Amino acid sequence: MGEPGAWGEVTAGLRVSRPVLVARLLELEAAGALTTAHVRAGAQVGGVNVRTVWRWLDAARTEGRVERRPRARLELSDQAWEVLAQAGGNVAALHRHLKATGGEVPSLASLHRAVRRDLQAGRVLPDRAVARREREEQQTRQALADLALAGPRAGGVAKVAARRPPHLVPEATGSLPVEENGALAGVALPAGAQLVRTSSVRAVTEAVGQAMATQGAVCVFGDPGRGKTAAVRMALGEAPPGWKATWVPVPVRPSVAGMRRAVFDALALPGRFPHTSALADAAVARALAEARVLVVDEAQRLPAPCLEYFQSLWDHPGTRITLVLCGAGSERALARLPQLASRVVAWQEVPRLTGAEVTSVVTGFHL
Repeated sequence: MGEPGAWGEVTAGLRVSRPVLVARLLELEAAGALTTAHVRAGAQVGGVNVRTVWRWLDAARTEGRVERRPRARLELSDQAWEVLAQAGGNVAALHRHLKATGGEVPSLASLHRAVRRDLQAGRVLPDRAVARREREEQQTRQALADLALAGPRAGGVAKVAARRPPHLVPEATGSLPVEENGALAGVALPAGAQLVRTSSVRAVTEAVGQAMATQGAVCVFGDPGRGKTAAVRMALGEAPPGWKATWVPVPVRPSVAGMRRAVFDALALPGRFPHTSALADAAVARALAEARVLVVDEAQRLPAPCLEYFQSLWDHPGTRITLVLCGAGSERALARLPQLASRVVAWQEVPRLTGAEVTSVVTGFHL
């Protein structure tokens, strides 16, 4: 095997992989027996030219690499896939978009290969209509979060001027209504845990205070599990004297009759529920003549007729209501009734905690 001719006879007609060929040539080089004849024979059995074999050997000596250098794999970002979905899977449209945004743009052929590779690997391209609807919903959420349409009802300006706007104090928790176990009423806490005021809680407190100052409405929305209900309860724990808060539960499939009964029961009005809607509405209106925050949790379940019922309570000339609509998707529910949405003075989203907040919040929660 040390002679070039003998090695060539052994490997004649074979196709040898690069790692095996380079390893054998390095063995010959270490033994001082490597010659150009070996390299020519290696190029023959490797199916490459002689210069390529010499480059392989150089890479093995200098980099310790006997395999092919891995090619950079083109990975498409989630944003690129969203653009592709909006274009109905048109890769050329994605290519034009990338060129318009600037930066390094892969070739159209590379984009086609990357898309085909990921689709074959199981990536699902959303339907164009679904992608467009999700994009429009996201834009609507952002627009609602940016809006604050002040619109006190007729006579509301005089009422606001006649009293000092309530100021909700977001820093302290000592005066919050607590249960026997020390927890905030309506908020379940595990043993050893305590409430922590985050930036979201402070933002909700300010939004509710703004709505109370104008006897308007506030919408508190955000993804499930973000702490919207707890934030509203903490905010209302600092309501000024003279204000009461009433929480109205929303059933899974609400109706106007069901919500009328729910409001009557939530206000704990005396006597039996009236047998006519007119008598029930009159009793509720009398109870709402005093300053009161009416909180509707899980408001995303409310259809337009139920929202109209709450608007009628708010519009009644004898009531003094601040309406708080809370729930994941409540901003979309309000979009069903623009008349009520126009009364909303604050659209407050409860976002996910930032990375910087997590450590301090978790530490304070388990203190």
